[in-house]
Amino acid sequence: MKAQHFVVVLLLVSNITLSSGFLDVFVAAASVVYTYFERDDLLPFDSKRTGKNHAVKIIARNVYEKGENSKHVHTFKPGHHFPHEKKLHLYSAQLKQQIHESVSRFPRSMFIFDDMDKMQPQLIDAIKPFLDYNARVDGVSFHKAIFLFLSNAGGNVITEVTLDFWREGIPRENLWMDSKELETKISENIFNDKNSGFSYSSIRDEHLVDHYIPFLPLELKHVRQCVLVEMAHMSITQDSDLADQVAGDMPYFPEEEKVFAVKGCKSVRHKLSLSIYF
Repeated sequence: MKAQHFVVVLLLVSNITLSSGFLDVFVAAASVVYTYFERDDLLPFDSKRTGKNHAVKIIARNVYEKGENSKHVHTFKPGHHFPHEKKLHLYSAQLKQQIHESVSRFPRSMFIFDDMDKMQPQLIDAIKPFLDYNARVDGVSFHKAIFLFLSNAGGNVITEVTLDFWREGIPRENLWMDSKELETKISENIFNDKNSGFSYSSIRDEHLVDHYIPFLPLELKHVRQCVLVEMAHMSITQDSDLADQVAGDMPYFPEEEKVFAVKGCKSVRHKLSLSIYF
């Protein structure tokens, strides 16, 4: 019954985590995000946002008519919304009030927390009552609310495991949650990182994270697809040779194998423009 009501899931892409309180939407969105590099009809996206922003948009557009622009979508960034450590008590009270009031007005509200690993533990614990499996606070049910946690935590673990698979000749697409105890490794990495707010919050102690679903680093073939997408965005005739050139000019790691893109697709538009106009 627990999974039917409220699920907390982290999605990581070397720089992504996501948690959702809406199982059906998450399953559909996660399925799409896992495959969008492989399906032509899902390629048109802003390649500068290689993962987390795209995942958030997919979920928002499956829930709200206006997608991420809906008034029911609330985004928080630690450095912007909670900049002063001395005001954490005030921030916590304001955050609780905003979440409670938003869900009171519209049960399926969405709350996006960017750079979650940089959140102060006190603020993370302020969210915790709304994440409990029996989430009902002051007469308001939070079972339909959606929480998205975006973070850089766990990236090194994901990269290391993916690279190990590559060296063993196992395709990237075969890496799943049960691969080499990946879920355990990600969990330990996130919650043992003393520089992360997660390690000091009660979210871990009360086991409020059910699943960890990794988004993997990009290979050359994925960067090439990003180049083709940018060509379409820039109204440029599709040129396979140019796509190969631009993708090949991007930096890759490790130094010897050069398997994964250092910047993902973030510099694709700039590289493409330089190749065309200079």
